Amino acid sequence: MLTELETRLLGVMMMVIMLGMGASLTFKDFRIAFRKPQGILIGLLCQYGVMPFLGYLLAVALGFPPALAIGLILMGCMPGGTTSNIFAYFSKGTLALSILMTICSTLVAVAMVPLLLSFYSGLKDLPAEFTVPAGNVAQVLVVLIVPTLIGIALRKWNPNVGATIELVGGLLGVFVIVFLIATWVPRNYMLLATTPWNVYLAAIGLGLVGMALGFGLARLLRQDKVRSRTIALETGIQNGPLAVLIVVLTFQGEQQQQVLLIPVLYSLFIVLSSSAVTVWFRRISTREELARDNTKIKPTAPGVARAG
Repeated sequence: MLTELETRLLGVMMMVIMLGMGASLTFKDFRIAFRKPQGILIGLLCQYGVMPFLGYLLAVALGFPPALAIGLILMGCMPGGTTSNIFAYFSKGTLALSILMTICSTLVAVAMVPLLLSFYSGLKDLPAEFTVPAGNVAQVLVVLIVPTLIGIALRKWNPNVGATIELVGGLLGVFVIVFLIATWVPRNYMLLATTPWNVYLAAIGLGLVGMALGFGLARLLRQDKVRSRTIALETGIQNGPLAVLIVVLTFQGEQQQQVLLIPVLYSLFIVLSSSAVTVWFRRISTREELARDNTKIKPTAPGVARAG
């Protein structure tokens, strides 16, 4: 499904993206964030509580065979995607919270993703040939965490270099998904044309339902609306390219093509659905800002003459 060149480029680009994400923060940012960690903790609860269960639930409800089920469950277990930071920015969300949630979920992923994959694969009773070895997941995640830590160190060493790497990494986050779409879709259009509707429902629904549940849980736990919208985007936008890398490392041939279907479709549609949600969130934020500005304007009392 992916050529050898595409797989290698994807691996290199993911490392550059993680380098850029690390360069967006310093260790001081972590210290400040952990003084009031509610937002990050809620984000982790959404990321590793809500999303994996949602992936499993959709796989069961839609009656997926093992290949599609493991692809969907894997997608639900992924840490937050780096493109969520871009969408958080354009939606007028809390960018610092979004970046910290992405990095924290990626760091925690080394332990949580293999654990959750094993749990939900067993719960779904998937055959042994469709299980993802914990070592494969840990290998990819550790390789990606190293450039993240290097990026943080570069930011501390030289803020200008760090800012440049941050910009390049953020732009590459979008480019990776566009690259996958531009190279993969034309080559697999017949597969897309014959893919059942329930596969599209799962690929699109995982992100959209995840956003709705993330927002609802954040509001239930008394986060303000802006932070709740940020948590919603961070919850629904999973790291699709990371899932693709894990599948490519684990499966071969026709089996690989079947398992890759949902991660690739998810990566395709999450850009479209997140763009629509971002426009909606931005309009809401703009209305809220105007309402706050209007309350600050006190009308002049009638009958009071102006001086001069």
